[in-house]
Amino acid sequence: MGELVPAQRVRAIEELTIHRVASAIPDDVEILRLENLDTDLRPWTWALAATRTALLSDAANSYLPFTGSAELRRAVAARLSRQTGHAYGADQVLVTAGGLEGVFDALLATVDPGDEVIVTDPTYIGLLNRIRLAGALPVQVPLLVRDGEWRLDRAALRGAVGLKTRACLMMSPSMPTGAVFDEGEWEAIAALCREHNLWLIDDAAMERILFDGRSLVHPASLPGMAERTIVVGSVSKEQRMIGWRVGWIASPPSLVRAIEAVRMANVVTPVGISQSAALAALDAPPDEYAEALGEWERRRNVVLAQLEGYTAIRPAGGWSLLIDAAPLGMDAATMARQLLERGKVAVSPMTGWGVVNGDRYVRLVFSNEPVERLVLLGERVRRAFG
Repeated sequence: MGELVPAQRVRAIEELTIHRVASAIPDDVEILRLENLDTDLRPWTWALAATRTALLSDAANSYLPFTGSAELRRAVAARLSRQTGHAYGADQVLVTAGGLEGVFDALLATVDPGDEVIVTDPTYIGLLNRIRLAGALPVQVPLLVRDGEWRLDRAALRGAVGLKTRACLMMSPSMPTGAVFDEGEWEAIAALCREHNLWLIDDAAMERILFDGRSLVHPASLPGMAERTIVVGSVSKEQRMIGWRVGWIASPPSLVRAIEAVRMANVVTPVGISQSAALAALDAPPDEYAEALGEWERRRNVVLAQLEGYTAIRPAGGWSLLIDAAPLGMDAATMARQLLERGKVAVSPMTGWGVVNGDRYVRLVFSNEPVERLVLLGERVRRAFG
């Protein structure tokens, strides 16, 4: 009788190093906590008020409706219609328990075991692991550093397509790099999808966290892409509602039934108590969001100034940036350990996040510490490395 072992798809999962790093950090208030993608900026007051009201609502304490509240689905559809220039209906939107559930549902609805999914290198390991859980293989296309920022390697992108390629899973701003695709890069991705009949799964979790006056380029707005783009969004990042666990999937009409079937077989129902708060957050006035965006950009600028002399790659958006350990003659794990032990700075090594851009980089999250503490970073790094 043979030994009982876990399923092969589970054995393919890479360790989520952030969990190990965070668990090993001493309970010391002096440590700069830059390892976990988080933010200390509170959600809007009206979203908090809507949450409190929902706690007493019988309708919110229910499995129904399985597809999410009609009001929230209409709001997401209206948002996408404005962003893309295409008319989205509420029947194309399903509410999920966060964005990562949405990504997994989209993968289960579009790929079969043995298929390949193109992603960037590096990419959040949670996305890579969901591709593996769906039975597919992630094929990573390296991001390149040009003029101090991350850019898509278009030649490598074209070369990544094979007979088993089924989809592209892209994120802009990307996690962990903060790379933002410009119109030319999105068009290169779109051209690949049109030519090879691929699905595009757009992880839009950070789509409006854009710095230096950049504007949103939505891939579904490009010619021929609305019918093949699956948009996965959430209120975790832009609206700072991580704990509410509300996201959504917006799909082309041809895929709605398939995604709905997967959703019902997977999580069944979204978080009822959180949905009215998510709706309130999506209706936030533009000036309120501009204030949060401005604070994240200010923190990015402070961190870049503190890291002068080290190889920190400037992020164009998002909540994090990468530092290259190679110029210091070490790998990412060593750099992360020395920063914590000698400098009291907690960061995450990108081991497993990329084939080319993994072991040599560490991620530093700048969204969860105030400027008053981030200005200590430079002295801490110099203490760690001299």
